[in-house]
Amino acid sequence: MKRLKVISLLGLSMALLLSFSGKLMEPVAAKKPNIIFILADDLGYGDVGFNGQTKIKTPHLDRLAAEGMSFRQHYAGSSVCGPSRAALLTGIHTAHATVRELSEWSLNGKPADLLLEDITVAEELKRAGYKTGIIGKWGLDEGGTTGNALAQGFDYFYGFRTHREAHHYYPAYLWKNNDKVLLPGNDCAHKVGTYSNDSFTSEALGFIQAHKAAPFFLYLPFTLPHNELTVPDDSKQPYLNLGWPERPMTVAHYHHDPDGNLAYAGMVSRLDRYVGQIMTELKKQGIDENTLVILSSDNGPGFDNGFFDSNGPYRGGKLQLYEGGIRVPFVARWPGHIKAGALSDHASAFWDFLPTACELAGVKPTTPIDGISYLPTLLGKPKAQREHEYFYWEVNEREGPIQAVLMGPWKGIKRYEKPFELYNLRDDEGETTDLSAKHPAIVAKIESFMTRTRTEHPEFPLTKRKALY
Repeated sequence: MKRLKVISLLGLSMALLLSFSGKLMEPVAAKKPNIIFILADDLGYGDVGFNGQTKIKTPHLDRLAAEGMSFRQHYAGSSVCGPSRAALLTGIHTAHATVRELSEWSLNGKPADLLLEDITVAEELKRAGYKTGIIGKWGLDEGGTTGNALAQGFDYFYGFRTHREAHHYYPAYLWKNNDKVLLPGNDCAHKVGTYSNDSFTSEALGFIQAHKAAPFFLYLPFTLPHNELTVPDDSKQPYLNLGWPERPMTVAHYHHDPDGNLAYAGMVSRLDRYVGQIMTELKKQGIDENTLVILSSDNGPGFDNGFFDSNGPYRGGKLQLYEGGIRVPFVARWPGHIKAGALSDHASAFWDFLPTACELAGVKPTTPIDGISYLPTLLGKPKAQREHEYFYWEVNEREGPIQAVLMGPWKGIKRYEKPFELYNLRDDEGETTDLSAKHPAIVAKIESFMTRTRTEHPEFPLTKRKALY
């Protein structure tokens, strides 16, 4: 008995010793990866080389795709910035979301802000020990209250708080956390001073350097290539004297450069340069292989008149719910985990990012969401991938309320005071042939679902309205 007791005490002492020395008896979990989500603004599906762009050069984005996985059917949260970004951050689509439009298109002009009860991906990742930062266009703090990025799980913020602030590339100020940082050398009208996205990149590099030792989540929403169309001359240089048609621009709210085609190409190329700088920094800091980098766009293109084929093979663009307005470029790179050069036809959307990040971090979403993690697809395990039964979008600007639902190959679009449209994307990805007359049962099913799944919101009814300011 004494011998057993001694062994027992020795075992307990050894266990305590191992515990206090940090050598736990249980297997140590793998190191959590850093996560960087780079979001372009109004970048079309066809604006990048890995999706077929030939006029604009995007070597760093193409390398990202060559070293990672591209999704061919990835959808934005909406066809306009605010609600799209809200879906990305909360995992909830516009049938149920707090933010379904921009503030000026709400019924009473109330700020379209995230609420304190909204749980963002940053809040989820903080629970898992991540340091979190947002650098660039936030656009979800129109009222200056609950939508503040620091109130939504981010440890650090630098950039534009509102979407209108982000309309200009040489702003008079930017925000650092809750402080307004004046930029006295900047002049929007004359386009002099510091180009805002150059500052975002510098801040992003600093954030990576400061947090290289701990898992971090960096949300990096650039404002390129959104109007206004302006970029420093060095980014336009490669496109001079190519015989392109000029596209004269009218200066009003936006202080465009004289030639829109040159400016647009230069803006996409400058975005590409920033991505290259980010990737170089990850290698320099020795964290390249433990960092998942994702790049996408908040909605379809808002500028192209067909010269660049910015929407690729798809119909429509920004503010529309045809594929060109919501199907966006998507590439993910994580060396040693994601197969290089992989292509996926898995249908996914912005609201899937939150559960994906949670799965990576080893936590479960706090509240019910609409998203499904696409981590199995990224890791090359398609048999483990759950699929969506449907996708839902709505937008209510200019053309009146529009709803769209995707169920398998069937895409239904309900436009204000217009006949219902039905397309089979498997046979007609360009949405050229309306099949609603041939398939009334499918139309009825989708229309019924649109009504059932949507929750009412006092500021975002499905009624025709004009912008309030």
